[in-house]
Amino acid sequence: MLSLKNISFDAEDENGKVSIIKNLSLDIEAQEVTVITGPNGSGKSTLARIIAGIEKPTAGNISFLGEDITDSSITERANMGISFAFQQPVRFKGISVIDLLRIASKKNLGRGEACDYLSEVGLCARDYVDREVNASLSGGELKRIEIATVMARGAKLTIFDEPEAGIDLWSFQNLIGIFQNMRKNIKDSAIMIISHQERILEIADEIVVLNAGEIEKKGRGVLILPKLLKSGQARANCGRAINKEDC
Repeated sequence: MLSLKNISFDAEDENGKVSIIKNLSLDIEAQEVTVITGPNGSGKSTLARIIAGIEKPTAGNISFLGEDITDSSITERANMGISFAFQQPVRFKGISVIDLLRIASKKNLGRGEACDYLSEVGLCARDYVDREVNASLSGGELKRIEIATVMARGAKLTIFDEPEAGIDLWSFQNLIGIFQNMRKNIKDSAIMIISHQERILEIADEIVVLNAGEIEKKGRGVLILPKLLKSGQARANCGRAINKEDC
């Protein structure tokens, strides 16, 4: 579905050029949930933004559904079926939830259809369909409305950049349930999630671990996750050790 070949991305800071992504190659397969994880600063969100077209790679090629999209704009990629969900969903003063769903679907959705999408993400449709997408909504509510718009779009590839950011524990538990349902009904599409949350890693078909802009390891979720949890516990024990030479 999506293929990244030898992708690199450089940025400038006060010390000059910094390599964020380094000669990275990766395939995202249809009918799968791929979770990209790794430490802070490993390049996870940058990689997501490159795929969405928000950032342009310094080198390498990107193909989607067999077509080279390396130089395609955000709009062109969106029209091809790539959807991007931000860490902090955008608020739209003056736009109602039903209007947002209609814009996403590119159809004049009826109230019943709009309510169906809201119900799928666990919102009481009649309480939200006419709400304005503004500061009156909580972070968790905005996340679920954003996912409803993704569903209305019918995207081929949906990218979620740290969806757990800025929401409370109750909303996070609901978010996991939504992802589990999306996974069951994935059909010919794919989902890519940037996250370091164990509950999200548990639903991954494929886990990719980034470190310093490179793929440190990747593989089937059921095989990779136990190793990540084990290494994480080892680091925690090392941090508590009195004699650091024992680590």
